[in-house]
Formats: sequence, C-alpha cells, structure tokens
Amino acid sequence: MTRRLVVIPVLAALALLDCSKASTQGPRDGNDPTMALTVVASGLTHPLWLTAPPGDPRLFIVEQPGRIRIVRDGQLLPRPFLDLTDRVLDGGERGLLSVAFHPRYRDNGFLYVNYTDVNGDTRVERYHVTGDPDVADPGSGHLVLFVKQPYANHNGGLVLFGPDGKLYVGMGDGGGGGDPHGNGQNRAALLGKLLRLDVDAGDPYSVPTDNPFVGVRGARPEIWALGLRNPWRFCFDREASLLYIADVGQNHWEEIDVAPAGRGGLNYGWNVMEGNHCYRAPLCDRDGLQLPVLEYSHREGCSVTGGFVYRGSDLPELRGHYVYGDYCSGWVRSFRVQGGAAVDARRWNLGDVGQIMSFGEDARRELYLLSDNGRAYRFTRRTGPGRTR
Repeated sequence: MTRRLVVIPVLAALALLDCSKASTQGPRDGNDPTMALTVVASGLTHPLWLTAPPGDPRLFIVEQPGRIRIVRDGQLLPRPFLDLTDRVLDGGERGLLSVAFHPRYRDNGFLYVNYTDVNGDTRVERYHVTGDPDVADPGSGHLVLFVKQPYANHNGGLVLFGPDGKLYVGMGDGGGGGDPHGNGQNRAALLGKLLRLDVDAGDPYSVPTDNPFVGVRGARPEIWALGLRNPWRFCFDREASLLYIADVGQNHWEEIDVAPAGRGGLNYGWNVMEGNHCYRAPLCDRDGLQLPVLEYSHREGCSVTGGFVYRGSDLPELRGHYVYGDYCSGWVRSFRVQGGAAVDARRWNLGDVGQIMSFGEDARRELYLLSDNGRAYRFTRRTGPGRTR
C-alpha cells in the first residue's frame, strides 16, 4: 500500500500526547530482514487467537465456533483442548474470542475464556485442565464476568494477563454504529472500556485497590481505561512497560494507542474522537484525552487487527517493532516507539494471507498470524523466492 500512514509522536515521558506535533511519513518496504510466513496449522475454522501457557512449547488456537485446538510437536491434534460449541453463539463478531492462561497455570491449571453466549451476551469464564494436559474439562466452567450486549457487534473479546498478574478484559462499546448509548464515555457502564480484575484475591474476582475509579461515585471500579470503540486486540510490551491498544474505527480512521502500562484512568476519546479527529463536529474538546500514537485512513483498510511488540529471538532485527495488520486489506505493518515517537514505519511483503483475523504469541515470544483461510502462520525468515511456506 502506498497511501499515507499518519504517525503521531509520543511525549518523551509517554504521557498525554500532543497532537500539535503530528507528523506524516509513509511506511517503507520491510525487506531487511526478508520476512516470510511459515504455516504451522491448517484446516482451522475461523482461527481468532493463538497463545501458550508460560514455558509450554505447545500452541493453543481459538476457533470462533467454540473450540480451542492444540498444535503439539508440529501437529494439529484432532481432539479439541476445550469444546464449548454447545454454549457459544457463533457468527459475525460473535463466538469464542480468546483464551488466557493463568500465570501460574502449571500449578493451578486455570484458563480464562471470553465468548458470546447463546443470547449474544459476553461471558468471561474460568476453566480447569484435566489430568490429561491436552484436555480441559468443559464442565468446570466458573463465571467470572457477565456483560449484557445491546447489539451483535463491538464485543471486544480479548482476555489477557498483564505484567502485574491482573486479568485485563477488552470491551467494545456494544455496537449499533456511533455508540448510540454513549457507553464509551459512561463511567457507569463496562462497555467501551478496558477492565482490570484480580482473579486471585476474590471469587470470582476482586477489584484491585489501585484501579483508577475505585471509590469514585457513579463509576464502575473494574474500569482501567475508557473511551474505546472496539479494542479487538491489545498487548503489553513488558520490556518497555507499555500498553498497546488497537481500537477499530468507525467511518474514517483506525487507531493504535500506546500508554504506560501502569497508568490507569486514561480516556482514549471515543465517541468524542475517531482517531486523532473530532467525530461528530469539526471542533470538539480534546482536553484530557489520550490521542493515538498512529492512525491510518479507510482509504488504506477498514479494520485494524492489533498484534504484538516482537520480543522473540528468531528475528532480532524485528525486536521492538509493534506488528499489526488490517482485516480487509491483508497488509502487515510495524513501527517502533523510540525517543518519545512512533518511528521506523514499515510494510512487510508477506504475500496474500487473506483476511487477518488476529496475531498470536507463543511461550518464546515468537510471533504468529491467523487468517480466515484457516491457517496459522509463524513469522520466519524467507529461505527461498516464495513469501510463504
């Protein structure tokens, strides 16, 4: 793609962004090192997420209809690790959307899933592995969080343990177009937010005492950040202590937000802002809003698919790059945050990979891509003339 990519510098202290410092640069071709994608699994049904427990060489892949599959020793096991198809409403933006393994999974066997139930509402549940390490018990489900959904889209869907050991839950604004219920800016609603839960200090959870809205009248204490439209994917860069949120846009702009991982209470602007632009009127009050580090227009794509900051060892030249893609256009790009700015924007020539559903990361911090073509790919070096293998 050759259309403009807008990169917005970050303050050196990575605090609130100054939109007056916005600059423009096009992504250059990322042919050094030459990247490829290696197929690690095929024949999957709408793969949406890939992860692994700490220290575990296996890959766990979430299929949207309600199954979690295992790749072990390079082979996709025929039996699902967990099958929840009898309780999952699948289709569109609904389904089994992610899984997160407890940081002490080796000791407690706990995993957490986010799915839309048969009524279309969000459920975060805890499950337990059986005596067979390749099988979880579908009867062990324990409800952690229930959120009523007003529409079929903008469910968010990611559950992820942060560096602080807390469980983070991404919630979309509930859908309907333009946030008709005003959930993004409503502190009394869980929709349009990033939530932070302590699943070790209560049943089903307790609210961390350092959450930003604890004790604030009229606000839900589970909220860590607000003003999000549909944070389909987010990640933590543990080395730099940063949180990256890829928030899917409305009519014109896709955005990626970056902030200190330990800083709660940030307002990412929806539906006052779409990206770095006022959403409803030519002028709006941006005071106190956390504006994106990077945005791109709908001339280039339609829906940002957030990835990870690469911290693996197989591709040292990629280390520190935040890798992301676009669902519609199928391109893969990256940038780094350095010296208080989003820099070194690149476009990686990886061939036709279809629609990019998600990215993934294994226990070694190596990077993966999941496509609507039913394949899971690992990022590798190109060894021949082809772009994928």
